[in-house]
Amino acid sequence: MSSFRNILFPTDFTTHARSALKYAAAFAREGRGRVVLFSVQTAKVPANLMTLPERILENQDSKWLAQLRAQVKDLLIDSLFDGLEVEPVIVEGEPAHEIARAVRDYDIDLVTVVTHGRRGLARALFGSTAEEIIAEAPCPVLTIRPPQHDFVRHRDHHTEINLNRILLATNFRPSSIAATSRARELAATTGAELHAIYVIGDYFEQISVMFPEGGRSALSRMRGEVTDRMQTFAREGDGRIRTHIAEGRPYAEIVRLAAEIDADLIVIGTSVHASLFGGAPALGSEIERVVRNAPCPVLCVPSGRVVTPLPSFARSQPVPQPQT
Repeated sequence: MSSFRNILFPTDFTTHARSALKYAAAFAREGRGRVVLFSVQTAKVPANLMTLPERILENQDSKWLAQLRAQVKDLLIDSLFDGLEVEPVIVEGEPAHEIARAVRDYDIDLVTVVTHGRRGLARALFGSTAEEIIAEAPCPVLTIRPPQHDFVRHRDHHTEINLNRILLATNFRPSSIAATSRARELAATTGAELHAIYVIGDYFEQISVMFPEGGRSALSRMRGEVTDRMQTFAREGDGRIRTHIAEGRPYAEIVRLAAEIDADLIVIGTSVHASLFGGAPALGSEIERVVRNAPCPVLCVPSGRVVTPLPSFARSQPVPQPQT
């Protein structure tokens, strides 16, 4: 049984947003939990909207409330919700912040978010960004970007999770232990193949060009270190984990391998970086690019907040962690 029991399904009631519905329903059903149907509005919504008499919503100023209630009711009767406990929640505020608050208030284990792959930022629900939601949510966030590879099947009013191959992006950092655990758990419960990739960043090549002797030495040590750790990780999986080492731009190599092995899911750890100028927290650029370009859904597992992303040189615990 999945550890994802209580699922937050944010929606703006568009057809595009419904792409995440089957994922929310499938994980809730697998975990014998519930779905919180979540909507964020720019104006205050009565707490008793769903039970207000029709006459109260007939005046011109309340037309939008009547439409909102109709949209909620229409979604609640979707066959994907058959047999599931579903709780509609409508709030006023800013999407990413309200989603993070709802995760705490409703004991949420997983948030499902549909993103749009556009130039610049990957735009998500309500004009907010997927990155903002991932950065603020204190639980794993599953990002879906239609049309992409699908691992939830819907047949005869029933949804089921069908994971064959999971790709864990790793960099050995302790801050990403949670993502490794999630990937292993999902592989064990679904019977999926677990692949792990470590990407030696292209900055090593740049260092080698600038400082030939020292750079080549550092790159050689890094290759040896990564090889040893990946072999250890494979042994810990009793031979059931397939490891991959690549060199280049991390996001590009992760996306390339996901397409090559026909991965159903990418699992990646997310460290949130505090703004030097007091702004909103932000993800690392490589994570953002994985989310925008992945050929399959991406499970982003939070690991905490750090000041700045730094490459890992020194040997620490022999446990590989997701690429940030």
